[in-house]
Amino acid sequence: MGALNQSLFLWIHHFAGRYVFLDVAGIFFANYLAYLMVVAFLVLAYYEVGWRKKFYVLCEGALAVILARGILTELIRLFYYHPRPFVVFNFTPLIAESGSSFPSGHMMLFFALAVTVWYVNRAWGVWFLALSAVIGVARIYVGVHWPLDILGGAVIGLASGIFIHWLLREPRETLYR
Repeated sequence: MGALNQSLFLWIHHFAGRYVFLDVAGIFFANYLAYLMVVAFLVLAYYEVGWRKKFYVLCEGALAVILARGILTELIRLFYYHPRPFVVFNFTPLIAESGSSFPSGHMMLFFALAVTVWYVNRAWGVWFLALSAVIGVARIYVGVHWPLDILGGAVIGLASGIFIHWLLREPRETLYR
């Protein structure tokens, strides 16, 4: 584990347990913001014009998430184990988590979804990317991920979303003519 990764974790996490407001915000962003983002994605798909476009957006988002979180995360974790910060430093995190910390499954899922949203609606996409980053920082704050877990998950999530968008180019071109 790199010294910079550890130092950055300690700097972000050292605020945990000191201020109730920050702890509540950290827990909300690390655990519950994700549900609101899924609802927002469903609302975005619902407001697409025509059932085929709605279905396409839902499928592209689902495929990006399945590739990132369902396949790549589990493949990486099958071959590579990295202990979570609370295991290394022996403390109780603000939220419950288990298993390998690298890569962050949350980051892989939400950055893959953010790419899908970006391709559908740039303004919403910017919000999704920003909120995904907030979730990442919050997961460091609550003590369940290292900064490199977050960065690795974000990069792989972005790549997954871009790959699925590229893979579905022919159906999309037919649909949006």
